[in-house]
Amino acid sequence: MSKQAKTLTQQELRRALDYVATRRHAARNRTMLMAMYLAGLRVGECAALRYEDILDAEGLVRSEIRLDAEQSKGRYGRVVFVSDKLRKELQAYVRAVPYKAVTDKLFYTQKKDADGFTANTLCQFFHYLFRSCGIEGATSHSPRRTFITNLADKGVSVRVLQSLAGHRNISTTQAYIDVNDAMKRKAVELV
Repeated sequence: MSKQAKTLTQQELRRALDYVATRRHAARNRTMLMAMYLAGLRVGECAALRYEDILDAEGLVRSEIRLDAEQSKGRYGRVVFVSDKLRKELQAYVRAVPYKAVTDKLFYTQKKDADGFTANTLCQFFHYLFRSCGIEGATSHSPRRTFITNLADKGVSVRVLQSLAGHRNISTTQAYIDVNDAMKRKAVELV
């Protein structure tokens, strides 16, 4: 099996957030990272988001994001649940980066705002972000893997994780969970 993306520690996530705060496009970059970390979005799903996907008719962030088949892997639509933390992040972003049309991509690029990132350019963005922060082994998949592992560590059922991740097979979800010593220590204390 190929080497999996690194699961981020809280310190590494903080280091990445501190780094993006000092760079151009800080609001966009923070929100992309947090959307993937707090909702378990795939890089392609994050890149495909449009304002209309996250905002209701009053301009408020929805509690659920409905991704259609073209926005999601495997041509299967899915629902992404938006936590209160993520809702605050997205609402702050929308205030900081207002849209021209609700059909605009949520995350603009410097080259062409309306088209935004592609899955490939967003992968490259995260590669350079984590490299610049000195986080070895982290990729664009790391925030998603961290989301799944953190929920598993908190006792969330693998069936719920499978649904949240949009996986068709439970074995795929299980491969995402990074088991560590702290999780094992907590487990033996349950006996």
